[in-house]
Amino acid sequence: MAEALQDDLVVLRKEGLFCPAGDFFIDPWQPVERAVITHAHADHARPGHARYLAAAPGEKVLRARLGQVTLDTLDYGEPITHRGVRITFFPAGHVLGSAQVRLEASGATWVASGDYKTAGAGLGGREQDPTCAPFEPVRCDVFITESTFGLPIYRWPRQSVLMGEINQWWRDNARSGRASVLFCYALGKAQRVIAALAQDIGAIVCHGAVQNLNAVYRESGIALPDTHLVQDVAARDLARAIVIAPPSAQASTWLKRFGEYSDAFASGWMQLRGTRRRRGVDRGFVLSDHADWDGLRSAIAETGARRVIVTHGQVAPLVRALREEGIDAQAFETEFGNEEDIDAAADGKADAGDEPTSLG
Repeated sequence: MAEALQDDLVVLRKEGLFCPAGDFFIDPWQPVERAVITHAHADHARPGHARYLAAAPGEKVLRARLGQVTLDTLDYGEPITHRGVRITFFPAGHVLGSAQVRLEASGATWVASGDYKTAGAGLGGREQDPTCAPFEPVRCDVFITESTFGLPIYRWPRQSVLMGEINQWWRDNARSGRASVLFCYALGKAQRVIAALAQDIGAIVCHGAVQNLNAVYRESGIALPDTHLVQDVAARDLARAIVIAPPSAQASTWLKRFGEYSDAFASGWMQLRGTRRRRGVDRGFVLSDHADWDGLRSAIAETGARRVIVTHGQVAPLVRALREEGIDAQAFETEFGNEEDIDAAADGKADAGDEPTSLG
């Protein structure tokens, strides 16, 4: 755990990351009075806080997930000063509305990254994820970074190549008369995949949890191809369809209506040998909405930070690598988790996929 200094802008409390000067928390995991939220995944945006502040592009997603909450928003790059602390959001490239939080006070600048995806995270050079604003490096003195995939083995393939593989898998299955069931996180990953799917193979069928969020993305101005609930597709067409479903649907009776199908999982964890086998799926696609090892290292370097605090994920290897470069690197022991597991509750029960349901 990082040792807090007297003038630290962010310290660790039992409720989460706390800014003493501003008297607010960043992505707290226990109910607090004022919460600054980086994005809408359930391990970062939790219910029960009195007031929320988040980036404006993610407002509709947050309201869909949290229900009737007191939520204020800021555009990216639009500052607000609270109790002498200047707060500004910058794009994190993780999912729709995801943001880094820049804090400025007493001549010091800190940035809390939240979860982020850089241009190197499976995007390959100038390729961009069309479903969210791209990551924007922010100069600072202290950088609080995630490290979900903080090991050198995690290096993502180019997005164009990977999406081509997904479409070819779908096409091959359709030719064989099998539906293609692709499991991925309902918020962010699903919409990123859907945006890249071919339009000449068959119908895109979505689990209700995914379809709910597709509607929110469209309402937020994100263009997606047509998607359908299973009951809206003729039975004869299901054999050529691709089905986008959250991981919680994998062992559900909901899948029986597709008859014979091939299944796959899209996740950065598919980089590891044995993960696909443990998941019990036919294919594994290495697709992550987090920065890979090179993305983490480049993002940290671009901040120019002389001090780096590493949070959840593969913390120790990244801290060690940074220290070897002469950077003052430490760690915060946070309670942020894997959205694959935590978001299952927010996504709803798998058998609720027949009709869109409230995500409140």
